[in-house]
Amino acid sequence: MSVLIIKTSSLGDVLHTLPAVTDAARLLPGIRFDWVVEEGFIEVPIWHAAVDTVIPVALRRWKHGFLHALRRGEPQATVKQLRKHRYDRIIDAQGLIKSAIISRFARGRRYGLDRSSAREPLAARAYNQVFPVPRAQHAVARVRQLFAAALEYAVPDTSPDYGIRERFAATPRQSCLVFLHGTTWPTKHWPDEYWVELAAMAAANGLQVKIPWGSA
Repeated sequence: MSVLIIKTSSLGDVLHTLPAVTDAARLLPGIRFDWVVEEGFIEVPIWHAAVDTVIPVALRRWKHGFLHALRRGEPQATVKQLRKHRYDRIIDAQGLIKSAIISRFARGRRYGLDRSSAREPLAARAYNQVFPVPRAQHAVARVRQLFAAALEYAVPDTSPDYGIRERFAATPRQSCLVFLHGTTWPTKHWPDEYWVELAAMAAANGLQVKIPWGSA
């Protein structure tokens, strides 16, 4: 079975989709995935062994210069790549109008969240089949439920497995903590003094602290 995933951004949302890919790969032997994602996050999907092809889009960049992008043929090239294969399933795991539009360019039967579950209810009109997934849950749980419904298996009762442990397995020389401090949501901000305290605790236990930077 070939499946196209549409989950373009942001970084955390892309990561939250990986456990659903692991579920499907374990329960449906032979299933393979392609993935549509923002160009800035193209490395993340290919960390998972079940993902074959990553189709980059540049919606964020095109928003500030779409005519220029058209002249260079970028959107046209993306549409061509989307239509290169016919998929057994197209799963829009984002539930936005922009992701729903992308799904319409791809070839295959489209699955997504219903009006009450999608962040932008109008997106549900783009799908051939929709599913209710309660919103008052963690994003990882919601995506796992959507994949299970679209691919017709029971949601596993196991803890989420992102499927990337082997790629990033620590060695004895890599005793460190990565502080993922960046967020665009004010409700997710953590006070600076908490980070300082946590860093001091890490140092006291012989751990090196690493801090990423860039757009989330």
